[in-house]
Amino acid sequence: MIKFSAEYFENSAVSLQEIVDENIKCIEQLLLLKYKTYENFVVPYQLLGENINNFITPVYHLDSVCNSEITQKVYDDCLPIISLYHSKLSQNDNIYSAFKDIQYKYKITLNIEQNKVLENEIRDFKLGGCELSVELKKELEELDLKLSKLAKKFSQNLLDATNSWEMFCSEDDVVGMPNDEKERAKISTYDDDKQYRFTLHMPSYMAYMTYGCSREKREEIYKGYSTRAPENGKLIEEILLLKDRKAKILGFDNFSQYSLSTKMANQESEVLDFLKNIALKSKEKAIEELDELKTFVNKFDVIDELKSYDLTYYSHKLKEEKYSIDDEFYKPYFKTDITLKGVLDFLNQLFRIEFREIKEDTWNDKVLVYELYEDNVISGKIYFDLESRDEKKGGAWMHNWHNRYVLNGKIQLPTAFVVCNFSPSTDTTPSLLTHNEVTTLFHELGHAIHHLFTKVDEPFVSGINGVTWDTVEFPSQFLEYFAYEKEILKMFAKHHKTGEVLSVQDIDKLIETRNFQSALATLRQVEFALFDFMLYQKPTDEEGVHKLLDEIREHYAVIMPPVYNKFQNGFSHIFGGGYSAGYYSYKWAEVLSADAFYVFKENGLFNKNIGDKFKNLVLGKGGSIDMNQLFFLFADKKPDVDSLLKIDGIIS
Repeated sequence: MIKFSAEYFENSAVSLQEIVDENIKCIEQLLLLKYKTYENFVVPYQLLGENINNFITPVYHLDSVCNSEITQKVYDDCLPIISLYHSKLSQNDNIYSAFKDIQYKYKITLNIEQNKVLENEIRDFKLGGCELSVELKKELEELDLKLSKLAKKFSQNLLDATNSWEMFCSEDDVVGMPNDEKERAKISTYDDDKQYRFTLHMPSYMAYMTYGCSREKREEIYKGYSTRAPENGKLIEEILLLKDRKAKILGFDNFSQYSLSTKMANQESEVLDFLKNIALKSKEKAIEELDELKTFVNKFDVIDELKSYDLTYYSHKLKEEKYSIDDEFYKPYFKTDITLKGVLDFLNQLFRIEFREIKEDTWNDKVLVYELYEDNVISGKIYFDLESRDEKKGGAWMHNWHNRYVLNGKIQLPTAFVVCNFSPSTDTTPSLLTHNEVTTLFHELGHAIHHLFTKVDEPFVSGINGVTWDTVEFPSQFLEYFAYEKEILKMFAKHHKTGEVLSVQDIDKLIETRNFQSALATLRQVEFALFDFMLYQKPTDEEGVHKLLDEIREHYAVIMPPVYNKFQNGFSHIFGGGYSAGYYSYKWAEVLSADAFYVFKENGLFNKNIGDKFKNLVLGKGGSIDMNQLFFLFADKKPDVDSLLKIDGIIS
């Protein structure tokens, strides 16, 4: 059994090298086969990939959730080994030729899943450098290794900067702040000016941005957050140049074009037109929302100009006045463990898959582990790590570990991690969630069930594997909509002390707020997506990166941030993660999500036939069939962007 401790993984690089060496020997043996078929070549080749994945995933996972000097070193030691292995593999002309030969000879005898594996592998081998000269293959290999190291460095710089920053406040600076937030920030030994401590970790940062009464302190923490890791500016320059060079080596005009080669969208213009269409349809409503906020602020506060660091604070107050609603009122009804159990019960009712908690040694005492059962037969396992810690990277994510597949009649069950950064529990204060955080939990569980509910037998297209990047957010964003349904909320919104269910009136208020400032939020996401996509169309220097961001804001934003804001240096999704030239995927997938949710609304949330159809098609087929086809099979229509704008209250 794997022990989730830094010490257990300390010698992982040695073990990884042994696995890599053994894999290479096995592949060489496979290539010696005179007659190669799907069964004797592709199946064992996939299993070799599974061996690597099953070993390296916990190593990467531990570095994210228990980051330390040991985990960083292990990660850094493993990275060149795995990067070199994948680079050499992806450029192996003999494997590439074998896949093409098997596809040519056996295509009509293979099933949909098997043909999809071949189609994806042939495409990826071509993108990996097959058909290139020896010199260009070598250059591509070096580029991939450099890019892996730069992405890791980008993320580590961000984490280090987040951990090293702190802001101290006096009692006067936290007037009106909820008691539980003050309790978390309180310092046991302090002087008058340092009674409370706030950090750039999301729960702490958002607490002050939402409730901090001192405008000076709000700007101080905002500036700390928006100027993190300035050294990342030079890393971005290097990342852009390397990715542009990679794209050109492979025959693309730029990295954005390269990115689309594995996505549902076909052309650069298609993505840009899609984003600009949403922006243009949202901007008028966003201006109305901002004017409403300015009018509200002028009623009781005298400030020269509404700034970016004022928005969260005053928007919260406007939301309270407009809907008589306060996030703090709701938090006692969303205790983390109770909410989790309720959401899992909801999924059981929707899809008839049961989650049973088990005891298992993990990397932290607060991690919860569940096995999944369908018709009383075990079908997978999921790990939940939900509370914030200093050694955990920020944000929320799902990471797939084992993939489902069938070998000799035996099923390998899928497993996944769900990680969030909710407010940590203490000896005196439980972990309580805002409704936004409840929605985050739904979102990450949407990713998880996409991986865990699969019924695909081939690992390379099982679960989220093989799903195009611009549709992988579809199930996660789809599930978010249920977090605003009265019938669902009544299942688990219970006061953690009294057990009282949240009243219908209070649930109605919560639902009414769903579209509060939705146009402003939409424009912000479009700003990120346009910046990401256009940035990779033409590489530039640090100054040019910021200039592009400002130009996009001038066209589509309704409020400009301060000049010191260096948002790009913290944009880990595209510079430290996998969303390069693909951040538009969130909005692209939201259109699918909104349309699919309407199908449930029109036919009943717990309609068995609709639930089974979604489970068996959208979730069950994994990456074995393109999502645009699966969507049409489920909804019997093509997706329409207006569905999203209507559900967000932007158009009527």
